[in-house]
Amino acid sequence: MIDLLIIGGGPAGYVAAERAGHAGLKVVLFEKSAMGGVCLNEGCIPTKTLLYSAKTYENALHGDSYGVFGDNIRFDYGKMLSRKKKVVRKLVLGVESSMKKNNVEVVKGEATIKGRSSEGIEVTCNDVNYIGKNLLICTGSESSVPPIPGLKEAGDIIVTNREILEMTERPESLVVIGGGVIGMEFASFFNSLGTKVTVIEMLPEIIGGMDPEISAMLRQIYTKKGIEFNINSKVVKVEGNKVVYEKDGASHEVVGDKILLSVGRRPVTKGFGLENLNIELEHNGIKVDNKMRTNVPGVFAAGDVTGFSLLAHTASREGEVVVNNLIGKTDIMRYNAIPGVVYTNPEVAGVGETEESAKAKNIAYKVAKLPMLFSGRFVAENEGLNGMCKVLIGEKYGEVIGVHMLGNPSSEIIYGACMAIEQEMTLNEMKEVVFPHPTVSEIFKEVIFSF
Repeated sequence: MIDLLIIGGGPAGYVAAERAGHAGLKVVLFEKSAMGGVCLNEGCIPTKTLLYSAKTYENALHGDSYGVFGDNIRFDYGKMLSRKKKVVRKLVLGVESSMKKNNVEVVKGEATIKGRSSEGIEVTCNDVNYIGKNLLICTGSESSVPPIPGLKEAGDIIVTNREILEMTERPESLVVIGGGVIGMEFASFFNSLGTKVTVIEMLPEIIGGMDPEISAMLRQIYTKKGIEFNINSKVVKVEGNKVVYEKDGASHEVVGDKILLSVGRRPVTKGFGLENLNIELEHNGIKVDNKMRTNVPGVFAAGDVTGFSLLAHTASREGEVVVNNLIGKTDIMRYNAIPGVVYTNPEVAGVGETEESAKAKNIAYKVAKLPMLFSGRFVAENEGLNGMCKVLIGEKYGEVIGVHMLGNPSSEIIYGACMAIEQEMTLNEMKEVVFPHPTVSEIFKEVIFSF
């Protein structure tokens, strides 16, 4: 008997498989495409690889600010793409190696849930039936395509995150519909390479869900870099390579060689027999409790398919929660310390409550913030640039409830704030933590001492 059947080899699926296999469970993982899922093959890793190439190019262009000079600085778009593929291939092999090391049987093909029998939960793949005690569904998400008139007729001018990563030529102009995390990262990449970028966002600010003050600062930085932003704007139709949108009661239009659709993602809940188990849905995804259990005994769900927190690191942790409970270690999923990062240049990172979310929840708080220039390391490495670090403290107990940053390398610092929130560290406890000097992370401590 198989202890755990897993459908989907993304961050939730392969991490759960690795943990379960390491714990001695018999595991079978089904993956219809490449191991690593969307994150590794079409999302997180390829975009960050390209963004680093763009950042390196930008640094070279502005090397004179640091006393470094170069002639005929240029980029090779084809080589950037080749390196991206090399990095992805290397990491996919790494995941596959981990599966073998932990005795996980990987079955390549489309799995279908047949239902539950007296023997267990039945899944079929490649005309072979598999029966397991438990099933973990990790089918992930897909790009959401809004019902905008003219999208289909525009043909290959319209791209999602998948197609834009495979383009062999850099577009001279790009219209990004949706100023969320994915939209802004691609806007950042192509802006660095000289593409004329226009971002159209329906909400009052870009990267919704992050701290609005920091989001506005990022938008101002990229406006100076040449990106045109149209917030509070609704796309009403597409005519070939022209996007028509409404803003302030008037109709406007913008033309691009390519049009990137980046208006969010939706859970994949169809096409693999989910209906055969009568699974309850919520938020357009699979409904789960804090142990990632569905309404059907022995059936779990983790990752984007739950429709709750569509982040790779959330998915991995959810997969761990499932396995921990299966091996007798009580564990629950907590979402109060899940970090969010935008890998633009400069980076944005945040965790916990924003001022807006704290007010909405009636959480009494105190807030302090400082420019990144209060960090000596930041000044040494960021000529002519600035950023911000904001910290929220609960008024009742004095615990850290939110930290938000703008400036490089925020993505590498934010985990410290995650730990502080997870452990409910107070202001006074944080003051006793020793930060290495000189590091940009010291900005966190500087803000703590400014309360």
